[in-house]
Amino acid sequence: MTGPAYYIAIEGVIGVGKTSLAKILCTHLSSRLVLEKFEENPFLSDFYRDRKRYAFQTQLFFLLSRYRQQMELTQTDVFHRSLITDYIFAKDKLFAYNNLEEKELRLYDQLYSILSKEITKPDLVIYLQADTDRLMKNIEMRDRDYERDMDRNYIDSLNQFYNQYYFHYNETPLLIINTTNIDFVNKKEDMDEVMKYIQQPPLGTKYYKAGQ
Repeated sequence: MTGPAYYIAIEGVIGVGKTSLAKILCTHLSSRLVLEKFEENPFLSDFYRDRKRYAFQTQLFFLLSRYRQQMELTQTDVFHRSLITDYIFAKDKLFAYNNLEEKELRLYDQLYSILSKEITKPDLVIYLQADTDRLMKNIEMRDRDYERDMDRNYIDSLNQFYNQYYFHYNETPLLIINTTNIDFVNKKEDMDEVMKYIQQPPLGTKYYKAGQ
């Protein structure tokens, strides 16, 4: 089973700009682009309305959907030997541990441990970091129906969970980009600076924050 020659996965909390950066990198690096199909989850709107009631259904759908999509990543084409995605498979477990009850989590863990054995690891993970105020502003600006009236405490909890996870992360080379005070979508100088870091050799953990 063969995979892409170079595989970059972009991660971060809801609203941080994962998909936007993935699309920009796809153009810059002439890569194949694979985006998470979150909109296909039929439980997502219910989950944001009542997280406790719909967390398990939502999480299982995401787990199986992400697994199927990850299995397709090994299929390369003659035009693109590099690959960009806007999530890593381990993201699913982050959300599960933040949302599921103890009994649900035990069942989830059993299924995740089976599926995760077949997942290809990225050559580089880019973690986009931002403070909760910036995340809430981004979520409000993009105005998705199911994200309206988003609970700030939920986003803040996710943000803390992600930061803790990536503070200890060592599965792959990691680039942490603090996006609180930059706009790589609308400001070319910000994107150019980010690209310099992304194109460096992927070794260990690196950190980029504007002004440093």
